[in-house]
Amino acid sequence: METLSLLLHGFAIAFEPLNLMLIVLGCAVGLFIGAMPGLGSVNGVAILLPMTYLVPPTGAIIFLGAIYYGAMYGGAISSIMLGIPGASTAVATTFDGRPMALQGKADKALVAAATASFVGGSVGVVLFTLFAPPLAEVALTFGAPEIFALMLMAFATFVGLGGDDIPKTLFSIFIGLVFGAVGLDIISGQPRLIFFDIPGFFHGINFLVLAIGVYGIAEMLWTIEISQGEVMISQATVSYQRIKDTLRELLGTWRTMLMGSFLGYFVGILPAAGATPGALMAYGIAKITAKDPGSYGKGNINGVVAPETANNAASTGAMLPMLTLGIPGSPTTAILLGGMVIWGLEPGPMVFIDHPDFVWGFIASLYAANLFSLLINIAFIPAFIWVLRLPFTILAPIIFILCIVGGFVPTLDMHDVWLMLLFGVVGYLMRKLDYPMAPAVLAIVLGPLAEPALRQSLLISSGSFSIFFTRPFAAVIIVIALIFITLPLMKIIYDKIKKPAAAS
Repeated sequence: METLSLLLHGFAIAFEPLNLMLIVLGCAVGLFIGAMPGLGSVNGVAILLPMTYLVPPTGAIIFLGAIYYGAMYGGAISSIMLGIPGASTAVATTFDGRPMALQGKADKALVAAATASFVGGSVGVVLFTLFAPPLAEVALTFGAPEIFALMLMAFATFVGLGGDDIPKTLFSIFIGLVFGAVGLDIISGQPRLIFFDIPGFFHGINFLVLAIGVYGIAEMLWTIEISQGEVMISQATVSYQRIKDTLRELLGTWRTMLMGSFLGYFVGILPAAGATPGALMAYGIAKITAKDPGSYGKGNINGVVAPETANNAASTGAMLPMLTLGIPGSPTTAILLGGMVIWGLEPGPMVFIDHPDFVWGFIASLYAANLFSLLINIAFIPAFIWVLRLPFTILAPIIFILCIVGGFVPTLDMHDVWLMLLFGVVGYLMRKLDYPMAPAVLAIVLGPLAEPALRQSLLISSGSFSIFFTRPFAAVIIVIALIFITLPLMKIIYDKIKKPAAAS
């Protein structure tokens, strides 16, 4: 009852006129920022942080939290409409959201993404409200071995993402891991894989450069080839009846929504994990456990629901270690943490006691931000659909310019723009040769997270791999990962045995 009374007090603070206006404004701005390739919530919150000095500290973090929520919703827009991930958290949404748009179901994909985001965010904020202290303690027990085991489980889902061609999938994963290792060695500081001694490789290969290249540029080249003079990319429509039908169909995805929400939230509370691994893992698990895994990547609505519930739940979960432990759970919450310190608020267990108005006002604002992000997103669907009605001769240059901007913004380095164009050509060739691109893109995300966790674990155990089996959490996760790896292999073996038997 005490939690409920504190939350009601928080709602009274969140619905003060100034704070409510900041929530709506933050959601709208965040939606636009999330939809712009290369920006994302990190850059959006960082750019707008100075503006928060104009309002009280509680209003400031409510505004930034609303931007964060809006950006998580907005990331799906460019992924679905243009095939360009608005942020790393929305890459998995591209896999099925983009095919749905090309099939004239863009409105369906957008409604599914918005609704799934709302469900994931709602589950996340409820868990945040009810179980903040105990979940923070669980997150604190996760060290390097557990983080590596979690990354290994994410890698295990990749096998299911590449279809039945295991060798091509493994090749794609290894290429992604190689690109993820480019830069400076994390322990010795020595340069490694600096191709042709080009200085631009010293800062590594930015994930968005690869993602925008293989999904933006490559998609554009592929569309130009297959369009054969057609000027319309899609005949998408939107109506109240179609939205209602989509919402009815989404009721059948409740299992995927719950899986994505709980998995995303759990991954989100782990320090330094963030929403991207959660979204990728949710998509992989949804595909592996589906009755029709072959439909994933071709416009399956569950392929949109899984990553969108996960990344929004994870964005909420990432705030938990920030508030309760003072440890940011993602890059965006690291900026929020810096803002709290600037405003004189010291994160940690005592913040719930010393500044209850601030904490509970912020938590209540997350409920409101989640609702307003959903309403604003659905209200703008007709405008998003209008983009798809543009002739491709107009749309292609716009996509190209957005790709160039998205490749340049993260590092402000022209080296990354040239690299993005190269990845675009490589992605186009991989598509023609029927190599799966998703495992390569996901490997470059998780590789830099898995490597330091593995090396730290081996340093702790003096080089012994037994550390991954003597720690309970790590051992359980690794066993689950091994099951995920063997399931697709067993299916392939079973199919090969079944075919000769059926023939005879």
